[in-house]
Amino acid sequence: MTIEILQTAPLLASCEQALAERYIVHKLHEQADKQAWLAENGARIRAHAGSGVQADLMDKLPNLEIIASFGVGYDNIDVAAAKARNIRVTNTPDVLNDAVAELTIGLMISLARRIPQSDQFVRQGQWQKGNFGLFSELTGKTIGILGLGRIGKEIATRAQAMKMRVVYHGRHQQKHTPYVYYDNLEDMARDSDWLVVIAPGGKGTEGIVSRKVLEALGPQGAIVNVARGTLIDEAAMVELLQNGGLGGAALDVFAEEPQVPQALLSLDNVVLSPHQGSATHQTRDAMGALLVANLEKHFAGEPLISAVV
Repeated sequence: MTIEILQTAPLLASCEQALAERYIVHKLHEQADKQAWLAENGARIRAHAGSGVQADLMDKLPNLEIIASFGVGYDNIDVAAAKARNIRVTNTPDVLNDAVAELTIGLMISLARRIPQSDQFVRQGQWQKGNFGLFSELTGKTIGILGLGRIGKEIATRAQAMKMRVVYHGRHQQKHTPYVYYDNLEDMARDSDWLVVIAPGGKGTEGIVSRKVLEALGPQGAIVNVARGTLIDEAAMVELLQNGGLGGAALDVFAEEPQVPQALLSLDNVVLSPHQGSATHQTRDAMGALLVANLEKHFAGEPLISAVV
């Protein structure tokens, strides 16, 4: 049986190749008149490969059975609408845990030791004029992790290898983890040197890192965000970084990315990264393979590997 699926944005080349070998793939993003194409062809589509699927698109795909998302986060999919329409949703967890955890520690070291700035110091010939300066290290510091899920646990393991003390905050205490649990995020921030944000995005966590949380982290504290930019009160963070109320920030995500607040670009106490938490060849290939595997399982009538709904 011929199965027709839809993409609405480009995917990794290896993923697109695997999809093309198994299905008839339609690329909506390449259509000149997307609405006309959907009106004529939407009823033939049984699956969507990618993310960013809202209820209005689902309505134009009346026979849609599954949304196979490329990524662990699914806050850009209207999961409630999918569930109401009996549309399955999958994501690609676990395969990106190590990559994101590695980048997190890399961002922390980069900020603590000002590695990007020291690189420019050498390149610009400033070393001949004097030493770069003294900064900080991770050893002996407390890292507070907001969201001790799969990736959070990998970050915790690596932080312990850096001789850091690990504490965490989440919706529930995880009784079989060896880390101190805080039921109040502001209290955890006050007791931490580093606050790492790795909780899921969405309405339930929007703005969870408030001005009060940032102020509790304080002028010696640093925040690291490898989750979603919407979790942090970005305006308050920028203001506190500027006036010394917050010690530093290492950011892989932003509220309106790829737009980055202009004020951040001129600050020496920040490290900026273009949302590349999972951006390695091996991880992205594994994510694409998992997306395809979920589709294969669905159309074979077998249990999904990583179902969201």
